Amino acid sequence: MRERRRRLTGVVTSDKMDKTVVVSVERRYRHPLYKKVVRALKKYLAHDENNDCRLGDRVSIIESRPYSRRKRWAVEEILERAA
Repeated sequence: MRERRRRLTGVVTSDKMDKTVVVSVERRYRHPLYKKVVRALKKYLAHDENNDCRLGDRVSIIESRPYSRRKRWAVEEILERAA
């Protein structure tokens, strides 16, 4: 079951909450009519148990049990620290 959980990579855009971070995940796709590459951002609330993540960190998040009304993802690992 654990292998089927979705994983996403994004950048931490807010760490002001306790044990929660906002992760922006970028998705690029080609517009069906105009053929231009479009950049779409989606924000996910992710559980950060030890408050390790900082603003600008690149993180990997994984689907998890619901922690609250909007929080259904957890920080799996910090891939790259912010400068």
